[in-house]
Amino acid sequence: MEYVVVKWLHVLSSTVLFGTGIGSAYYMFFASRTGDARTVANVVKLVVIADWVFTTSTIVIQPVTGLWLAHLAQFPLTSAWILWSIVLYFVAGACWLPVVAIQIRMRKLAETAAAANQGLPAEYLRLWRWWTALGVPAFVSLVIVFYLMVAKPM
Repeated sequence: MEYVVVKWLHVLSSTVLFGTGIGSAYYMFFASRTGDARTVANVVKLVVIADWVFTTSTIVIQPVTGLWLAHLAQFPLTSAWILWSIVLYFVAGACWLPVVAIQIRMRKLAETAAAANQGLPAEYLRLWRWWTALGVPAFVSLVIVFYLMVAKPM
């Protein structure tokens, strides 16, 4: 029973992590494309909150439950699929950390532009490109981790 509960927590938290990421990317992308500072300010504000509430909590839950599952299932931590999962998880995390700071800066820029009834500044667009560029390897890394988690190739 313990294994099933831990696996459920692991799968649930990975789904929340991935879903929040893909949902945030979707809304940020399309809101940013409108160029409307008010829309962007509102969407980025919600994305920042979602990252703090959902992404941060699942970033902690994932390795704890993953290592617990490996222990319960007696998978050696030196298994290639576990090692690659850990490496790719860190790649995604290394991309996510600067994204948090970028999102906060983007939010401030959009809020300032909206308050002044202006369009988004060039700095916002520069940051949006960085946000997108960091999101791609994070997304690809997590897709591969999902595959490794399910297939467990030996």
